[in-house]
Amino acid sequence: MMTRILSFAAFTALAATACTTVPPSPPAEAPLTSLYDYRIVDPNSGQAMALPQLASALQNADVVFIGELHGHNGAHLLQARLQQALYQQQPLQVLSMEQFTVEHQPTLDRYLAGELGEAEMIEDADAWDNYKASYRPLVDFALAHDLPVIAGNAPAQLVRCVGRQGPDYLTRAPKDLQALLPGDPFYGTAPYREKFLATLTDHQHGPGDPERLENSYRAQLLRDNTMASRIVQALADHPGAQVVHTNGTFHSEHHLGTVAALKARAPELTVRVISPVVTDVPAEHVSQDDREKGDYLYYLRPLQEDYLDRDRELQAMMKRFRQASENNCET
Repeated sequence: MMTRILSFAAFTALAATACTTVPPSPPAEAPLTSLYDYRIVDPNSGQAMALPQLASALQNADVVFIGELHGHNGAHLLQARLQQALYQQQPLQVLSMEQFTVEHQPTLDRYLAGELGEAEMIEDADAWDNYKASYRPLVDFALAHDLPVIAGNAPAQLVRCVGRQGPDYLTRAPKDLQALLPGDPFYGTAPYREKFLATLTDHQHGPGDPERLENSYRAQLLRDNTMASRIVQALADHPGAQVVHTNGTFHSEHHLGTVAALKARAPELTVRVISPVVTDVPAEHVSQDDREKGDYLYYLRPLQEDYLDRDRELQAMMKRFRQASENNCET
């Protein structure tokens, strides 16, 4: 029995030592070997960072934005690991997510309270198709540690119809959905508008319809401002908590989008942004453009192209448009 006790004590001491030892980070420019691989970088020094170092640097932030590339394995692995590392420092944590819309908050709450099974939650909360592969670890960690999860995004119907008909649609929208929206739902900044329109125009390979472009921008702002207002409310409901927010990187990089909307509402908050950079081979020095994307960066390998046959790509796009057109904007 004494031998077992000593052995267990030795194992415990060894485990404790292992947990407090920060493993050496590979060089920032080391090749990325798989889609699960990521390389965390301090953009100011250009030095690679281990995950515990990043978590320590974020310890005093009120809100941590983890920008993602939707569906990228490495991005979602980083999110899950960073969520857990931040929790070790600050157990009072709130998970806020773009991936659920605000009208489904009661469904999320029922799931976290043990009143719904996972399949029921996925169906009732209209979870994203890649929920199990990408977001289950985040929500499951919150569930296991009795942490709140915030449905941060604007209702999909309102976003879609503002994109089609413009901001005036909100005056005709269902009253129950209107009640969930923040004040000043279309707050934005000039740099963000310029970036958004340039990205959309480039994606469409042409200038496009100016009114439609402007409506698309307003729909984007509706998402950003809803997420920002939900973060402010989460901090009010949970004083002293650290909010970990997940969203597509466009919503947070360069401290624009949701970050700018949040700072406009609560300028006293300490906000930190982690943004991905996609590259085949990380460079030895961080470029000026990448340096400005976030307070900290993480490199990811590029995903494979969805389509090499452009005709098939066009057919797939048209199919999505036909499906979207089936959802009308009548109240």
